[in-house]
Amino acid sequence: MGPTKYDFSGQTAVVTGAAAGIGKGIAEALAGAGARVHILDINDEKGEAAAEGIRAAGGQASFLHCDVTVSASVRESFEAILAESGRIDILVNNAGGFWKQTTTAETSEDDWDHIVELNLKSVFLCSKAAAPAMKKQKGGRIINLGSMAGVTTLTPTSPPYSAAKAGVHALSRVLAFELGRDGITVNAIAPGTTATERVLAVRNEEQRAQISAATQLGRIGEVSDMVGCALFLASPEGAYMTGQTLTPNGGRFMA
Repeated sequence: MGPTKYDFSGQTAVVTGAAAGIGKGIAEALAGAGARVHILDINDEKGEAAAEGIRAAGGQASFLHCDVTVSASVRESFEAILAESGRIDILVNNAGGFWKQTTTAETSEDDWDHIVELNLKSVFLCSKAAAPAMKKQKGGRIINLGSMAGVTTLTPTSPPYSAAKAGVHALSRVLAFELGRDGITVNAIAPGTTATERVLAVRNEEQRAQISAATQLGRIGEVSDMVGCALFLASPEGAYMTGQTLTPNGGRFMA
């Protein structure tokens, strides 16, 4: 991260899928800027480690086991967060991903349902759970992690992932329209290919080199490239942004 300073002291943030990757980077950055961060994930070991890492660095963080595709799990987690913190200022719907490049013909119905639920239903459930508290406090920020795969198709990918991420961008606009009068902004981030553990496992070295060569800045993204967008959207400087999708992709795709 650069020298720009943000201050989220006194604010409560919830970041889903924050045990690793972009979500973990966002959680660490929010905590480093003073927020009380609640990490939601199904990976208990990595989730607890991420929270402990934040605490060891002097930040405030806790981990909650939450399956963001299951309404009861989401409801219980957000009730626990509100019981502890009393408010939710920032929600980052980051949980998602895919683990195998397929064609539509190769995609099973079970894979379709699982990937769409993880990437799109989770945004619906968590946003619905957080919105009442944000309405009550007359303000809040919802930041949804979409993908460049939901904007265009430039490389082999996962059909349900692309469809779900396009849905994330559309749902972000719908939520922005519905919640704006309550002082709540809703925006999305559509990262280009980013060097997370999951992406490095899905994209082989040759593919990553091809993507880098096709990117105007000559490299794939790093987690830090995406974190800055989230901090901006959560900050006072981003207060007049809503219903928008930021696309940090190094110039590989220019809308």
